[in-house]
Amino acid sequence: MASSQKRSDRLYALMEILKDGALHRAEELAAAMQVSLRTIYRDMQTLANSGVAVEGERGTGYRAKAVLTLPPLNLTEDELEALHIGLEVVGTGMEGPLRAAAESLSAKIDAVLPEEIGGVAQGFGFAAYPFVETTQSLSHLEPLRTAIRAKQKLRITVKGSVARDVRPLKLDYWGRVWTLGVWDETLSEFANIRVDQIVDLAVLPGLFVEEPGKSLKDLLAQT
Repeated sequence: MASSQKRSDRLYALMEILKDGALHRAEELAAAMQVSLRTIYRDMQTLANSGVAVEGERGTGYRAKAVLTLPPLNLTEDELEALHIGLEVVGTGMEGPLRAAAESLSAKIDAVLPEEIGGVAQGFGFAAYPFVETTQSLSHLEPLRTAIRAKQKLRITVKGSVARDVRPLKLDYWGRVWTLGVWDETLSEFANIRVDQIVDLAVLPGLFVEEPGKSLKDLLAQT
């Protein structure tokens, strides 16, 4: 189990690198991850199979595709997120006809999603083995979204770490992995927290107000 978790962490780290939209050569990725070229090639295939919209090939490099939206269907953000969550649950938690139907629906949605230049990948593919644990994070999404809207401070404990007091700023979705962008009051810095790694979540009393250097605008300026 330890080795598969290590691989999951490496895949997530590769996603973090690729999401800038730039072309990254396999040799550079291998050096950054301290693994072989063959491992990077396998990881890229795993990410593609997991629904992460990665493009590229051996010898040229890899990048994440543009952000995907659904304007022709007039979906709200909440409706789009509901589709993501529903497909995640059925695709990783079911077998037989229901899973096949979910895969078919996923393919049909992918076929009509337009691309917008300069964004990141948010495809509807299905999770391969390294990311199946992300379904365990679904219960955290609603309280996190509520806290973001209300500007409510949280105390979050991540697997293998101590509790941290944070200001939740935004949720991002990366082809089966949710991350929470925060101002970490414990460490006095911005951070991205993997939602599937959260083991305890508590609402703290009092709301926070935007301050220079700690706001969503400042976080976005760093990416």
